[in-house]
Amino acid sequence: MQVLWQHVPSPIQEFRHPLLDARGLSCVIKRDDLLQLEFQAGDQAFCGNKWRKLKYNLLEARNQGCTALLTFGGAYSNHIAATASAGKLFGFDTIAIIRGEAAQILNPTLQFAQECGMALHYWSREQYRSKAEPDVLAKLQKQYPQAYILPEGGSNALALRGCAELAEEILAQVPVDYLCVSCGTGGTLAGLVQGLAGRAAAWGFSALKGDFHQDVVREMIAPKNWPNWDTVTDYHFGGYAKTPVELLDFMAEMEACDLPLEPIYTAKLMYGVLDIAKKGRFPAGSRICVVHTGGLQGWKGKK
Repeated sequence: MQVLWQHVPSPIQEFRHPLLDARGLSCVIKRDDLLQLEFQAGDQAFCGNKWRKLKYNLLEARNQGCTALLTFGGAYSNHIAATASAGKLFGFDTIAIIRGEAAQILNPTLQFAQECGMALHYWSREQYRSKAEPDVLAKLQKQYPQAYILPEGGSNALALRGCAELAEEILAQVPVDYLCVSCGTGGTLAGLVQGLAGRAAAWGFSALKGDFHQDVVREMIAPKNWPNWDTVTDYHFGGYAKTPVELLDFMAEMEACDLPLEPIYTAKLMYGVLDIAKKGRFPAGSRICVVHTGGLQGWKGKK
């Protein structure tokens, strides 16, 4: 498993935009969507924050003698695709509990997962809501005794450790005042907060409706109460997986700037960063780093 550690830092891309220039702001994109393991051969499903979250979980699964990975997600889940890819790369069987009914024709995300050898099991939305209950997890563990169970999205204490390393990697590459990242489960933001330890501000842009991320992240980083982080809830564009025309037009604009995005997470994030800059919330002269967490494979499947 030593091969797990072998990758160079993902690249930093300078990003220029009139809204940033007008406010005297500098911005770079941490292209974690381009992160590659030395033997990975271009698999987009296993990059970005998915690798960061799975890294120490894979080591722990191997240390525990587990031969399988079991996890949860929706039909277009980047985490499902990443876990399937990780199983294939590192020799684990993989099992997924998929939210919703099975379709006659698999979408590209689930087709990819199945081609990686992942066994797909479908739970109704009502049944799926109980996925984190202790008795449900106990039954799954009994049914699959050799499985290492990962939560939906992969966010747990070991995932935070991997995301904290991402913060260290960024600080070693570029000076940062603000680190901006999209929020789904909140695990990546929590790990970045831990890794920054107050050395820069961390802002999480929620891809979902609601203001629950504050409590979720605070619970994840407890008992530490790291300063200098916040969540932004104004750029969900109607909720998870909503793709209004305004957002799709913005993606086309960013594509022309050599910045490929997807509408579930990263396009909302980048739109929010530019809008906040326009409103003057970043002090003049601030250095902003936007983390591109990947997810492009999921958007190809959605399209």
